[in-house]
Amino acid sequence: MNVGEDPKLDSLEQRIAAARQAEDHRLGRDKPQIDGRSRAMQIASTMVGYPLGGIVIGWFLDGLFDTRPWIMIGLMFLAFFGACLQVVRLNKAD
Repeated sequence: MNVGEDPKLDSLEQRIAAARQAEDHRLGRDKPQIDGRSRAMQIASTMVGYPLGGIVIGWFLDGLFDTRPWIMIGLMFLAFFGACLQVVRLNKAD
């Protein structure tokens, strides 16, 4: 008589593994993890790029409407606020 594992146990283990995988997918834990260096570069480029973009667009709009430097200053601060929100969202994703 051959004594092996019970097929019911195999079935249970497969169902548990499938349930864990579905739960990880539901919670978003199945995404690849980003290492610290690339996360730091992403945050740095966001904190520099958003305000810089606001400055460039504001400079163009100020020249168009002859309001220099007020639109540029407003867009720079607005873009900095947006960059801070984006960094918070990036850190919550973990």
